[in-house]
Amino acid sequence: MSDATPISYQEQLDEKVTRLTDLLTPYYSAPINVFASKAEHYRMRAEFRVWHDGDDLYHIMFNQRTKEKYRVDSFPPASETINKAMSELMAIVRGNETLRKKLFQVDYLSGLSGELVISLLYHKQLDTSWEQEARRLKESLSSHFSSVNIIGRARKQKITLDHDYVIEKLPINGREFEFKHIENSFTQPNAEVNCKMIEWALSCSSSLTGDLLEMYCGAGNFSMPLALHFDNVIGTEIAKPSVAAAQYNIEANKLDNVKIVRLSAEEFTEAMKGEREFSRLQGIDLTTYNFTTVLVDPPRAGLDEDSLRMIQAYDNIIYISCNPDTLVENLKLLCETHDVKEGALFDQFPFTHHIEAGVLLTRK
Repeated sequence: MSDATPISYQEQLDEKVTRLTDLLTPYYSAPINVFASKAEHYRMRAEFRVWHDGDDLYHIMFNQRTKEKYRVDSFPPASETINKAMSELMAIVRGNETLRKKLFQVDYLSGLSGELVISLLYHKQLDTSWEQEARRLKESLSSHFSSVNIIGRARKQKITLDHDYVIEKLPINGREFEFKHIENSFTQPNAEVNCKMIEWALSCSSSLTGDLLEMYCGAGNFSMPLALHFDNVIGTEIAKPSVAAAQYNIEANKLDNVKIVRLSAEEFTEAMKGEREFSRLQGIDLTTYNFTTVLVDPPRAGLDEDSLRMIQAYDNIIYISCNPDTLVENLKLLCETHDVKEGALFDQFPFTHHIEAGVLLTRK
């Protein structure tokens, strides 16, 4: 990756475009929209194992093909903030016995905002002496970054100095949206391509009216900006930390037409059918909403049949997929009632085989 050139990046992107175009051909014949990434410094998260070599200490990764370890002093895919932190951190920890002893992994979470969370993972219990040294580490690093926080993790133990999140600021169509991104929770890894992905969803919904349902909403990555185009938005998410972050994001972005409920897609389907009542929906009468559009961003397995049948009831479906194979499998059923009107490729993961795709479907 470090010696990648713009030409080699374009070649790999072209291959992805060809693959996704071929997959979508049975359902969509127009050219797909392509949103490229930077070739370097695009990832806001990175994880490294730590190798102890005598007095030396450094990050390592493993070759996926040979499984051999290799030293990593810099990592071009990661943000410039992470690359700077990698060298600054190791320069301090390498000579500090308390911080380096039984350290086996370092995780970095950054943002376009420049904020940073560093998680140090240990094969030992952490005591007050570790906390004192970690506090000194934080103070030393704070002179290099706008905001840096340290987390220590061991078996059944987590020490946070002082926050376990970054406050990200994403520019979306000329407006800045604020998001709390929590360590060890899902966030979109490529911030700039994520902005393009949100802007594409906004373009798809610009002429739509009524209310929006978002399933698998996470911390509201789509819910918050799309609230500008809909009367009301309800997002569903099962992970507690993401729901808590979404509540923060609603307040931070001064939105009064968004509600996030902690339900799985399957549970929300049951609630919409009136098959079950949930205390987590207390105060929300689903029958009062005029849901015309649904946005889904499911895991790699795609949507189950019950959820697919449920979203077929909506006039418009915005489907964001991290696995185009399961997307196409889901389209077999969805295209019985809907047509694909827009297709897009978002290159969240340059120089890998992974493809992030988006389709807009409207009722036939």
